[in-house]
Amino acid sequence: MAVIQHMCSAPLSRVMLPRSLVFSSSRGLSILSAARASHAVSQQVLLGMSEHELQQLALEFGQQSYRGKQLHHLIYKRKVKEIEDFSQLPQAFRNDLQEAGWKIGRSPIYHTVTAADGTVKLLIKLEDNRLIETVGIPVEDDKGLMRLTACVSSQVGCPLRCSFCATGKGGFSRNLKRHEIIEQVLAIEELFKNRVTNVVFMGMGEPMLNLDSVLEAHRCLNKDVQIGQRMITISTVGVPNTIRKLASYKLQSTLAVSLHAPNQKLREAIVPSAKSYPLDAIMKDCRDYFLDTSRRVSFEYALLAGVNDKTEHAVELAQLLHEWGRGYHVNLIPFNPIEGSEYQRPHRKALLWNHVK
Repeated sequence: MAVIQHMCSAPLSRVMLPRSLVFSSSRGLSILSAARASHAVSQQVLLGMSEHELQQLALEFGQQSYRGKQLHHLIYKRKVKEIEDFSQLPQAFRNDLQEAGWKIGRSPIYHTVTAADGTVKLLIKLEDNRLIETVGIPVEDDKGLMRLTACVSSQVGCPLRCSFCATGKGGFSRNLKRHEIIEQVLAIEELFKNRVTNVVFMGMGEPMLNLDSVLEAHRCLNKDVQIGQRMITISTVGVPNTIRKLASYKLQSTLAVSLHAPNQKLREAIVPSAKSYPLDAIMKDCRDYFLDTSRRVSFEYALLAGVNDKTEHAVELAQLLHEWGRGYHVNLIPFNPIEGSEYQRPHRKALLWNHVK
């Protein structure tokens, strides 16, 4: 793996969520058995609206525009959850909003699991009773300052069915609305009583299959919640034409591509959707993305014991990256075994690849 490290502009790193964060299916809390529902999600939602949009809304209700600024402060700074708690607003305005069917768009936390290292996984119960998961990952730096990362979902379930993914095995229900993405970050902030500094779209679902809502949420997280674009990562396993579309927005955020294999044949065995999006096509789009945005592309590589963690795979991956340009970053992710999966966690020798100089 030293060959890969030589070609990447940053050292390889390992990312792993603790196994203790897996919800117990025996308690009915599994994401895979999330409740179905018959009624639609409300469209009259304040969360996700910009300050200008909230000012326009206030005017439509016969209020002065500064009431919209107050709404913005209450939603994004004070993080109030219910309209009746907007104490700074006139009671008549609050009543009008509620009677017109407006809601803030915050959902209750259904369950939490905390790992020994402080990482917390939340189940959030949406308006239609479906459940989504989000993860808060606190890391203290050398100066004692905490970096708090929110790993957010973009869909309820996932339609791509990657062979090693628990979410994919549970099927797909629907895309998340923008406020359902944003509220995950606010829930993490509330739980930790600290600001989220980083957001990664690496939870349930394929962000590129819900790109409109993801981009709307991205705008809000950046402009309204005030998380820097460079602190936001959008992950994808690869959906044809979407990397090119994302590049057109010229975001300063990071694109992370879930590669998981150094060749097309092995990738198809791990990621079924790879058949419709060949490896060469993905690499070309990643190269073009870098040229269009000047933003380095990260590659996620889940290490599966005896499948893609051999020395020859490391050499082949290094050759692939060299062929398509320099400046890539690779994250090695040791697989955490899940019930019913044929894959196993890699041996310690494979996990130590990233320490080889």
